[in-house]
Amino acid sequence: MINLPEEKILYADIQKKLFYIIPEKWEKIYLYASVIDLPKQKPVGEMYFYYLPKGIIKKKFVNGYEIPNIFNIDEEQYSKLISNVYNSIKLLRERFINTKRKIWSSINITIEDSKFKIEFDYEDLKKSPFDSYERHLIWRYNHLQEGIEHLGRKDKKIIQSYLEYQSTQIPMKKDVYIEAIYKQPVKNIIDFEKTLTIEEAIAQQSKNSESVKEKKKNKLFKKKNKIEDIIIDDEDEEECYVNQILNIKKN
Repeated sequence: MINLPEEKILYADIQKKLFYIIPEKWEKIYLYASVIDLPKQKPVGEMYFYYLPKGIIKKKFVNGYEIPNIFNIDEEQYSKLISNVYNSIKLLRERFINTKRKIWSSINITIEDSKFKIEFDYEDLKKSPFDSYERHLIWRYNHLQEGIEHLGRKDKKIIQSYLEYQSTQIPMKKDVYIEAIYKQPVKNIIDFEKTLTIEEAIAQQSKNSESVKEKKKNKLFKKKNKIEDIIIDDEDEEECYVNQILNIKKN
């Protein structure tokens, strides 16, 4: 598959933006994005990505959209960063349209083992027998190796229907491009040296919550006993959570 210099620049841009929004060291990144053309309307589509945290202990894939909740990052700000990734992917597709090449409907990006791999799919998603939720479930089954035994009854039926459907279809050809991972230093949304792992972030959040409760309890006890030489700071009366990673105070 021919890739022009402009596409390679966009591949590096997508990687840099992904590296920036993942707040901890990782081993693998998997991303899916689609762009569906509609008559007399703007294209629509979807994007989701997962990463596998780096560590000695076996970890689970983290849904990229859960990062703000796990690491206490502003959701609105983070949503804009994700939109920037998707905009670069749409720009990549526009490059294919402008150079009159075969237009893909979706892409799969895999970043692991120092390699960047992008797979172009040409399926007509408007005619797909599966809706958006079902495609997402199927994608996780295929790419994240999520065993069917862990799924609920409804989701199991979806995967079974998918496997039956696939057995009757002729595999569609997909184009694949592979290059070395982008290696230039990339600033991260959170400094790795100050970053907590997911487990540490959750534990720290729980610890802070307990500390706030204990502090309130002690102050209530002091008030009841009318200890006059204790000065209570008004700011401490409010429940305060401190972001342990970004060091941003949120009231």
